[in-house]
Amino acid sequence: MLIPARQLTGIIPRDFIGRVEAYKRALAITKRLMELQRLHQWTPDQTAQAMSILSESLPITLHDLAFQPVFIGQGSADLVDEYWELIANKGIHGCYLQTELGHGTNVARLETTATYLPDTEEFELHSPTLTSTKWWVGALGKTATHGVVQAKLILPGGKDVGPHLFLVQLRSLEDHSLCSGITAGDIGPKAGGGSPAVDNGFARFNHVRIPRKNMFSKFAMVTEDGRYTKPQNPKHSFGGMMYIRASMVTTAGWTLARGITIAIRYTTVRRQGEPDHRGLERQVIRYPSTYYRLLPILSRSYVFIGLGRQTTKSFSALRERIEQGDLGYLAEIHAMLCGLKVLVSTETISGLENARRALGGHGYSMFAGIGRLYADYLPAATYEGDNFVLDGQVVRAALKSYNLLVSTPGRPLGVHSNYLRLLGGVSRARPVISITMWQDHAAIIHLLEWRAALAVQSAAQNLNHPDAGINHRLSKAITDAFVATQVGDMVAALDQLPHNERCALRDLYLLYLLSTVEEALVDLFTFGLLQHETDPTRDLRAAINSVCLRVLPNAVGFTDAFSFPDWALDSALGVSNGRVYEELWKRAQLEPLNQTSTPPGHQVSLASKVLVALAQPVLGKPKAIVRGREKDSKRRKESTLRGSFLFSVKVSHDSPYDFNVMIEDVTAATQIGIISATSFGARCEFSLRLGQGEESRFSQVGRSSEEL
Repeated sequence: MLIPARQLTGIIPRDFIGRVEAYKRALAITKRLMELQRLHQWTPDQTAQAMSILSESLPITLHDLAFQPVFIGQGSADLVDEYWELIANKGIHGCYLQTELGHGTNVARLETTATYLPDTEEFELHSPTLTSTKWWVGALGKTATHGVVQAKLILPGGKDVGPHLFLVQLRSLEDHSLCSGITAGDIGPKAGGGSPAVDNGFARFNHVRIPRKNMFSKFAMVTEDGRYTKPQNPKHSFGGMMYIRASMVTTAGWTLARGITIAIRYTTVRRQGEPDHRGLERQVIRYPSTYYRLLPILSRSYVFIGLGRQTTKSFSALRERIEQGDLGYLAEIHAMLCGLKVLVSTETISGLENARRALGGHGYSMFAGIGRLYADYLPAATYEGDNFVLDGQVVRAALKSYNLLVSTPGRPLGVHSNYLRLLGGVSRARPVISITMWQDHAAIIHLLEWRAALAVQSAAQNLNHPDAGINHRLSKAITDAFVATQVGDMVAALDQLPHNERCALRDLYLLYLLSTVEEALVDLFTFGLLQHETDPTRDLRAAINSVCLRVLPNAVGFTDAFSFPDWALDSALGVSNGRVYEELWKRAQLEPLNQTSTPPGHQVSLASKVLVALAQPVLGKPKAIVRGREKDSKRRKESTLRGSFLFSVKVSHDSPYDFNVMIEDVTAATQIGIISATSFGARCEFSLRLGQGEESRFSQVGRSSEEL
């Protein structure tokens, strides 16, 4: 029985809608969120939490994630006072226009210009080249009314003082039409159908003028007569991007949490293969090849969520220090956030794909939910700084810290570079490898710190002869060491929990550390940190398996602790009641192709054509022989071939004579045409090839065994 999708749900499920409908849906969700915010008087944090629960990518996210924080962090007091009520209450919708068609991570080479005109006290924004077109900007395509634009500031006289931020109104607040001089639109669908409701857009400026006060002048400004006051520290402008990178750590953790919840729930329900002690097929999650893949992902989700909280606190503290003029830790935090952004985005992308593959064939279904998460999250590896470019920034900061330590022994080290203390003047013993150390959080953290310290030292000593992959390896070693120390703090904080919960979480954090060590084996051997009478990798991997088996009984409980409701996961395989097959069946019935008994386009493209050929001699009435039997000269022959049709006539004498052949499409009750054919000898051949549309073309195509 066919049940229309609308009858089951009232609306068409999002898996079956296109981009336009997805965008409309996102706007409706946004409107309802704003209504609930006002109705319940939610705080900004509560509103952000409500949005994070949704399994939807919304255009308005960029307003909260990029536009608003940059406004607060970079705008002058007067500018903030003028616009803050509108921004906070979504009276205007904002976006952050940095990336261009020709440049992304290399902000210094952006081409959009903002030229100051002292006569009118205005800035004139202009896109001088095709490659200067702003591109990939979230919410720019159709949603945003205002934008923070990164543009090169050109002073009177033509001096370029580099990228600065400017507030530009993009669309009318009356009818939402584009403002004069601005060309903007959506850049089109993304790979894998990711984030279909987000209108990533482009924009070009044709000598668009804005008042002088619209320059973000908290740290740098231009006077009425065109004199430039530069910021105390050029890295002040990094604040907006640093905030986004800080928030990406938490986002990665919760995204991974969604994926691993689906995977663990499904592989717990799914049974396959050999029977267990009760005669039932074995749960898929109990196969070592499954839990070895999934449980480390579970540990990463917990670590990243906790790490995100710590990172947000660190950034908030940094912002307060910047407000007071203290820029001492700005470079340190910047390097830390670069490394964390690379680590969490890389691990989350990899973890989502591994979780999807653990679902088997059903993981490829959109209904599984992980494929959608993967497609939406995938660009995190490149937005807010390409990961391989950010690796270089982490390495440069580390080498700078190392050189200062060498030149000034005893110099205080920051949190992100504290591992370098191991290279200090006092001889420090390297870790002693033993079987028991793989159960010791502190020993593993110490090992990862040594790896980072020796990796930086080696890079510094071979600076003139680097290999092509040094930045990526070194960045990962440094960030792994930093995260490991943070995991140590998380473990220490568990003492306040009841015994069972404390032990379960200690094992989960231990699994994270052990998995990190396993990924670092090449480095550990390279720097001579793994030396033991027996094979240390065998002991390590045995320890990983042992910890996995301790974590396994609590795996479902760990995912339930995330408290994702079914509607938020939106996964047939991750339903909390375990009825995954019933949910898959139900969703398959909603497929639009299943709403009719015959497929769309069948009559046009799939239905077989039945053709009738009627052969009539022009002169005389010689008899024709069909398949060896004497018949009248008028013969009918049906063919169910489609595309090209070839008929031949066998006659009973050797004299040439002509035929008129009428071809009729019986299924459509229409005459296709008449073709002339001539018999030479005992066989007459003619052919028909159907053309495109309503036209038919005839051509010789060769012999056929079909006879009339």
